[in-house]
Amino acid sequence: MKVALLVNPAARAGAHTGAATSAAERLRAHGVQTSILSGGSAAESSALLRTAIGVGVDAVVVAGGDGTVNLAIQEVAGTGIPLGIVPSGTGNDFAATLGLRELDATAAADAIAAGVTRAIDLARVTREDGSTRYFGSVLASGFDSKVNDRANAMRWPRGGSRYNIAILVEFLTLAGIPYEVELELADGTREHVGGDLVMATVGNGRTYGGGIPICPDADPADGLLDVVLVRPAGRLRLLRLLPRVYKGTHAGVSEVAMRRVRSVRLSSPGVTAYADGDPIGALPVTVDVAPGALTIFTPAG
Repeated sequence: MKVALLVNPAARAGAHTGAATSAAERLRAHGVQTSILSGGSAAESSALLRTAIGVGVDAVVVAGGDGTVNLAIQEVAGTGIPLGIVPSGTGNDFAATLGLRELDATAAADAIAAGVTRAIDLARVTREDGSTRYFGSVLASGFDSKVNDRANAMRWPRGGSRYNIAILVEFLTLAGIPYEVELELADGTREHVGGDLVMATVGNGRTYGGGIPICPDADPADGLLDVVLVRPAGRLRLLRLLPRVYKGTHAGVSEVAMRRVRSVRLSSPGVTAYADGDPIGALPVTVDVAPGALTIFTPAG
């Protein structure tokens, strides 16, 4: 097997080249031909990976977090080329959804070398200009995208705790945002939701922000997406809602609506959507499911 192993030294949490080197050494010990690709930027990393795929590889492996995994997803989606993940980023939410978050570099490499794979869904975003991009975990818009803005600008602390701090700071200016939401439900019927929302979130995976289970029942292999809409309420009430969000029990709160959908269109002025932790475009956007679009290495059993 010939593998291209992507690591992005420009990633916010640092290079994590140690994990990449350990994984590469382990793969080579299994007889897997492994080349490490390291770009100085996201664009350069994508170009290097695209070239490697064009030359010919049997699999792609990423040593990094959600942002670097997202780069690889764009290149392998729909190709049948399997993707392996060595989770070594800040959040690792996509790896968590897939049951890979706790794997160290050695265990991740062993799973890849074993060659067991499964097909999972991706979510596909279509922007107003017609351009598209895939994501694996969660798209955030509204309050949670503002939290992403703030967390991404923070240099301290490292890790998921900065999202917790960003959430609390954003509460100081929390307000409803006018939205228009068009849902195509699982049975093909359509539903319109209009008016002020605090946030509108679309999940192919369960968590974002380093483990917050915003879409607790999302299944990346069910052919559907999970939408979470939160109506405005007093700051104190929403602050009390946070512990339930962290436990994934917020479905029973009156201000929260959850839907299983085939697709959803989100429209709101001045709101930027984030997906897999990075900005993906200004609203309006349409998000639909791409069933079985990604082949992923998974531990045996």
